Amino acid sequence: TLMTKITLDIHKFPCLNDNYGYLVHEPVSGKTAAIDTPDAEKYLAEADRKGWTVTHILNTHWHPDHAGGNLRIKEVTGCTIYGPAGEAEKIPGIDVKLSEGDIVEFGRTNARVMDVPGHTLGHIAYHFSDQDVAFVGDAVFALGCGRVFEGTMEMMWNSLSKLKALPSETQLYCAHEYTQANARFAVTVDPQNKALTDYALWIDERRAEGLPTVPTRLDKELATNPFLRADDPVLQAAMGHPGNTVETFAEIRGRKDRF
Repeated sequence: TLMTKITLDIHKFPCLNDNYGYLVHEPVSGKTAAIDTPDAEKYLAEADRKGWTVTHILNTHWHPDHAGGNLRIKEVTGCTIYGPAGEAEKIPGIDVKLSEGDIVEFGRTNARVMDVPGHTLGHIAYHFSDQDVAFVGDAVFALGCGRVFEGTMEMMWNSLSKLKALPSETQLYCAHEYTQANARFAVTVDPQNKALTDYALWIDERRAEGLPTVPTRLDKELATNPFLRADDPVLQAAMGHPGNTVETFAEIRGRKDRF
C-alpha cells in the first residue's frame, strides 16, 4: 500500500481588526485545532461552517487577541487548551503546558514546540515539520517581527535565529496582516534589495484586491525581511553597527517602532 502524506486542511479567516484566525483540520482523525483564539464566536461560526469541531486550542502567547476566546470555545466544545509553560498563569483555561521540544500529537501528524521569547517571555511557535508549516504567532511577520514588549533585543534575535533555521520551504503562518505597513518600512532600511522592492509591489497588488499576504515562505523572508537579515554585513554597515548582529537588530526594531 502507498503511504500517503497526510495533508492538513488549514482554514484562514480575518478577525478582529487585523488578526488572522486559523483552524487546522486533520482529516483522518477529524481533529481540529484553533491556533490562538482572537474571537471565540468567529472561530465557532467558521468551524461550524466547515463541519468541524474544535478539539485543540494551540496558544502561542497570552495576549488577549490570542487567548481571549479560550474559555468560550472550551465551554462550547470541551476542547483541550495547550499553551506556553512560561506564561501558563496568563493563559485562560490551560490544560497542557508546553516548552521547547515538546510534541503535540494531532491525529496522524504532530507539532514540535519552539520557545521563541521576546514579544512575550513565554511565546512559543508550533512546527508541523511533515507539513512544512509553522504557526508563529507574533514572533515573526511577513517582512516584520513582533514588538519586543517583554524580552530583550538579544532574546528576540535568538528566537528569530531559531525560526530562520527551519527548512527554507516552511510556510510561516503569522497572526496579523501587517505586511503592507512592514513593507513601507523595510524599503527604507534596505532600499537596494531588488527582491524586497519586487515583494513590496506584489503586496500592494494583493492588498488592493483585498487579498491576504500570509502565509509567507521562509526563503522569501530570508531574502527580504530586514529583521531576519540583521546578520547581513551590508545591512549592519547601513545601520551603523558593522559586525554586530544584535545591535543591528535593535537599531532596525527601534526604527520600526518610531516609523
